[in-house]
Amino acid sequence: MRHAPSPPVRVIDPTRDSFKDLFAKVPADGPVVMLNLLAFRDEAADPPEAPRRSGRTAYAAYAEAVAPLLARVGAQVLWAGEARHGLVAPPGEHWDEVLLVAYPSRDAFVAMLKSADYQAIVHHRTAGLRDARLIATLAHS
Repeated sequence: MRHAPSPPVRVIDPTRDSFKDLFAKVPADGPVVMLNLLAFRDEAADPPEAPRRSGRTAYAAYAEAVAPLLARVGAQVLWAGEARHGLVAPPGEHWDEVLLVAYPSRDAFVAMLKSADYQAIVHHRTAGLRDARLIATLAHS
């Protein structure tokens, strides 16, 4: 019996449970590279009184504002590129951009996310994305 594929689960922001798993599965010290898969909204999910902008424009505002925060914790974008085709992916899954961001440690990543400066800009990211994946990776030993 064939079952129709389930619709994709759309996720944008981390949850409490995903943070618990991060602390359980990624050591506090040592470098971590975050794989970002990004899919943009056609129109950003901004408040009604805000000027209209595309999801890509909203994310670009986030990227510009987060750059000095990355530098402050010793992180850097290793690679950024346009996603063209998911050769091995569920039907209908599509990503617009892929980023690899290196952090000196899991705790540096978390410190940035908890900072007041980050909290003041993350709304651009949330408004711009229709779907995302953020995958913590470690180099093979």
